[in-house]
Amino acid sequence: MNSLVLALISAVLMGLGATLTFDLWALFLKRAFKITPSSICLVGRWLCYMPEGVFTHSNIGSTPRKSAECTVGWIAHYMIGITFALVFVAVVGHTWLQRPTLTPAIGFGVVTVVAPLFIMQPALGLGFAASKVSNPTQARARSLMNHAAFGIGLYLFALLVNRLLQH
Repeated sequence: MNSLVLALISAVLMGLGATLTFDLWALFLKRAFKITPSSICLVGRWLCYMPEGVFTHSNIGSTPRKSAECTVGWIAHYMIGITFALVFVAVVGHTWLQRPTLTPAIGFGVVTVVAPLFIMQPALGLGFAASKVSNPTQARARSLMNHAAFGIGLYLFALLVNRLLQH
């Protein structure tokens, strides 16, 4: 199989797996520490308003619901994870896939926290780096931990994909 096609398939599978790792980590935080996860449905609501030309909200939680917002949110969540994985593989190079290492994956995962802190949260009306939520420090820490978990997921699923595609 062509190495570019193999790298693309690997990145897509890694993105799905890393996003699943992100979600499982959030579920663990919810069950173990009663830390409420971010609402993926609100991301869907945000996206559903975009075709109407509405890109920012004063408070997305008080914005009227949209049909299928949860479905849109979950699909977008996993598509973003796939996109991040594709960018990661493009940055580190496809040779990383043959011998994955943890440090670049976690580093990249941590860097991806820029998206929610500086793009999504302000657009949802939560403020720059969650400055308008009731506990900004907890929200920032949760985002950072979730994105570090995403990075760990990139690494773990790169190992898995590497094993699956070798046999």
